[in-house]
Amino acid sequence: EKQLVESGGGLVQVGGSLRLSCAASGFTLDDYVIGWFRQAPGKEREGVSCISSSDGVTFYADSVKGQFTISTNNAKNTLYLQMNSLKPEDTALYYCGAVPLRDVANRRMCARWVYEYDYWGQGTQVTVSS
Repeated sequence: EKQLVESGGGLVQVGGSLRLSCAASGFTLDDYVIGWFRQAPGKEREGVSCISSSDGVTFYADSVKGQFTISTNNAKNTLYLQMNSLKPEDTALYYCGAVPLRDVANRRMCARWVYEYDYWGQGTQVTVSS
């Protein structure tokens, strides 16, 4: 069974940092495009960042460029999102998702949209207080 489990969320003050983790089981991250998405109350789920390790491709939404960093540890089969200089507008439920490389239409673009993903974690809450 393919599974994704997020952790690392919490309550942080403006300007603080958090590192989210997404542990994968039942499949190897190297064979997938994996991404981070977030959903704030009353809003749609939006793409934050994604990575295709085997292609050396990463993507960041404009709203987080220079602020967030995506990475993987293949030995631990885990995806990370380092979030710095956090703002109240970063408050959301953060999800990781995965889609097999063979199913991605354009791997040079990573996989930026919710509909492209097959597997999802349960989410981890990030709250930034001002």
